[in-house]
Amino acid sequence: MSSKSLTTALTLYRSKTYTLEQAADFSGRSAGDVASALRSRGIAVREADEQSLSETVGR
Repeated sequence: MSSKSLTTALTLYRSKTYTLEQAADFSGRSAGDVASALRSRGIAVREADEQSLSETVGR
């Protein structure tokens, strides 16, 4: 997917329209990649999404 899709997904996440998983699906990237992109832009990852991400990585 294009960087425009990622930018749109991040915007929708920041506005609480999308969850991390929805943003990942929309952008065609993994949840971890989207979380990294959020952090690099100074956008906090929601606590529930951090927990979900930790559980996924821990598997």
